[in-house]
Amino acid sequence: MAKKGSSKAKAAPVKKVSKADPLFPSRPRSFGVGGNIRPAGRDLSRFVRWPKYVRIQRQRAVLYQRLKVPPSINQFTKSIGKNEAASVFNLLNKYRPETAAAKKQRIKDTAAATAAGKEAPAKVPCQLKFGLKHVTTLVEEKKASLVLIACDVDPLELVLWLPALCRKMEVPFLIVKDKARLGTLVHQKTAAVVALTKVNKEDESQLKIFQDLGNEKFNKNTELLRKWGGGIMGLKTQAKLDKRAKAVAIEEAKKAASMR
Repeated sequence: MAKKGSSKAKAAPVKKVSKADPLFPSRPRSFGVGGNIRPAGRDLSRFVRWPKYVRIQRQRAVLYQRLKVPPSINQFTKSIGKNEAASVFNLLNKYRPETAAAKKQRIKDTAAATAAGKEAPAKVPCQLKFGLKHVTTLVEEKKASLVLIACDVDPLELVLWLPALCRKMEVPFLIVKDKARLGTLVHQKTAAVVALTKVNKEDESQLKIFQDLGNEKFNKNTELLRKWGGGIMGLKTQAKLDKRAKAVAIEEAKKAASMR
């Protein structure tokens, strides 16, 4: 300890000032609210912890790719093309069933006309039929002219047997995307299957085109009934199998060269 009145005092510690490198200046970033913006175009989705239902959906999609899928299930991945679907839905839009309000009004008008002794209004025009049991009955009785089945019905077992029934009864059918689009046609949220029984005279030629399309692509397509799906491996596994195949090919070439 220094004595009282001593002229010597403790020297303050000298701070070392580091010189900034002019070639590599420090640029600290703040990624908080109102700070720096992350670089555009960088995909950070792999750092996101997705909800459980999203992870299950993606795992299921990958699993369906890996597994070998039998032909009866694999056929639901072969839906008709975008242009063909647009033409089919344009035709079906003309035959949308009447709404509940329209049906109620029609019944009222019919009752009022009958009570007044006048001629009753025209009967219900040609319209789409929906409902799995109803369409099944129409197919069994061969009253359906064209059947449309959604490719994304869950569970698939609800409609899995329907293509086989259509083939047996020789009723043309098409597999289309998606059940919500079919539901819109019949004023429902979703619809697994819809069917046309008859159309107006001016649309008969167009219906015949779609019937031929169904027969060609689905009803009489024997390859579709034999082709298994799935069995698609990941990129790493594919690269490993390609590498192994190349090594085997090199060995075979060496053996063939030595035999000469």
